[in-house]
Amino acid sequence: MVLATPGTEVFEALRIGIGFLWTAAWAIITGLVITSFVQLYVSKERMAAVLGDGDVAGITKATLFGAASSGCSFGAVAIGKGLFKKGAHVVNFLAFMFASTNLIVELGLMILILLGWEFLVAELLGGLVLIAVMAVIVHLTLPEPLFEQVRGELNQRDHDHGVTEDPTCGMEGKDEYSLVTGGGETVKFCSKGCMETYLQEAASSGGWRDELLSWGGWYKVGNQYRKEWSMLYKDVIAGFLISGFIIVFVPQWMWNALFLQGDGLLVSAENAVMGVAIAIISFVGSMGNVPFAVALWGGGVSFAGVIAFVYADLITIPVLNVYRKYYGWKVMLYILGVFFVTMAFTGFLMEQLFDVLGIVPDLAGGMTASEQTYFELNYTFYLNLIAFSLSGFLLYVYRSGLGAPGEYRDPVCGMRTDEGDPSVTYDDDTYHFCSETCKRTFEKTPDEFARIDPNTSGAHDNH
Repeated sequence: MVLATPGTEVFEALRIGIGFLWTAAWAIITGLVITSFVQLYVSKERMAAVLGDGDVAGITKATLFGAASSGCSFGAVAIGKGLFKKGAHVVNFLAFMFASTNLIVELGLMILILLGWEFLVAELLGGLVLIAVMAVIVHLTLPEPLFEQVRGELNQRDHDHGVTEDPTCGMEGKDEYSLVTGGGETVKFCSKGCMETYLQEAASSGGWRDELLSWGGWYKVGNQYRKEWSMLYKDVIAGFLISGFIIVFVPQWMWNALFLQGDGLLVSAENAVMGVAIAIISFVGSMGNVPFAVALWGGGVSFAGVIAFVYADLITIPVLNVYRKYYGWKVMLYILGVFFVTMAFTGFLMEQLFDVLGIVPDLAGGMTASEQTYFELNYTFYLNLIAFSLSGFLLYVYRSGLGAPGEYRDPVCGMRTDEGDPSVTYDDDTYHFCSETCKRTFEKTPDEFARIDPNTSGAHDNH
């Protein structure tokens, strides 16, 4: 028998974490491509305008709006803040956040691949139950005067600090990413990508079918796909790597100490509560908590505990800190209490329902993470090959600027720019930039970027 050493254990942890990532890569890419199409071609503004009432219709619209606005936990919270500021009922902006982190394509595909169809059904059905349970709790306990006071303070604070919202995503706009519209209004964006999306929409002509028959339409999809990845990649990579180390280094006695073993309502309830508690201190949100959930499942945690953990990405410590900054301690603690009870109860309820139906998955029936072989010439390899090719195509279209609006190419970031944007002349050529930040970057090392054609198509004479 070969004794395990720290070096071999670290290698095994990396093998498992990277193996999980390899197994789920095609699902993540496929989900993000679908999400990019939805984000571009589903009209969300009309839905956002009707979230003022906390009735069944309002909650339904908030759920659909959230599912169509998928993204990371922090993005969901930031957009939720914008909806709340504009007058959305509390139950609606909370429903939006639930839906945008639990009822999304990429998360569902990851759960299906790594945990199985039973967990996928529990995630989708449980997501709807989550929203219904949360709505009941909020309607019974909501301190309306507190939330109205906080809404007013939030609007006043943002007004006093000159905070404006990105019209593309609802997050806070920045001075360096601003432009003046034809009507003379100054619009600020959170990033270069959102500013470009706004310009693309302004230059758009025709419906989505016409768009996808042109390079301009695919350029928009490529830009949106890049934005989706920029929000998620840290959580995704961290989640997979952490899961490998947890599987290898966390001993079984620790899982047994935290989670009660056996059958019965008490065990199911304790596991659900502990699953949410572990999620709070895990610091891993969004899709990154799915591979973490695999580690819990492999450690013998019950179905209720694992699915409750997956639900709880909106109350990790970093996200709770964002609530505190936005709304203050009292509202943060209220949201924590409502979400904790909702997530734990729904996890418990899903296990009881699945037990009655006889579809609770059998952990003992499959191989452990250490026993699996991840890198083989099988269907995963070919699906990843297709997914990587699609990803490369979209990024190529974006970086090449095929069909992109704007006459000039920013040599630093590749965005398209026009005459009114910042510019600098170097070696008899005039270069235009999307922002002062890119301009300053160019001026520090102009030789690094001067080899790039300043015109988008090369059809214009250099200035």
